[in-house]
Amino acid sequence: MDEALVERVRAVVLDIPSGRVLAYGDVAELAGAPSPRLVGRILAEDGHDLPWHRVLRSDGSVATHLAHEQLERLRAEGVLADGERVDMRRYRWAEALPQREEPQLGLWD
Repeated sequence: MDEALVERVRAVVLDIPSGRVLAYGDVAELAGAPSPRLVGRILAEDGHDLPWHRVLRSDGSVATHLAHEQLERLRAEGVLADGERVDMRRYRWAEALPQREEPQLGLWD
């Protein structure tokens, strides 16, 4: 695996502030990784010293095999879940993401 890519992913995850979350795809985009799955693999292999719990699936759900620990860590930071899902609209670290232009609606849209 490309060591520079691993370090970019690690840097993005390390920068996620307490009380905020990002999706695997967000981390991939910010780090220039080719896929969200690769971000998951990097965190599984080399993320034990990072705030890995702040990285979720795009729908706000947590890792099934780590759900209890992940939700507990998030709760300690003020990130509340509904069941095993975090409201991404509320807790996503949107300031880190590139701003996208809203599509312009035509007269008949």
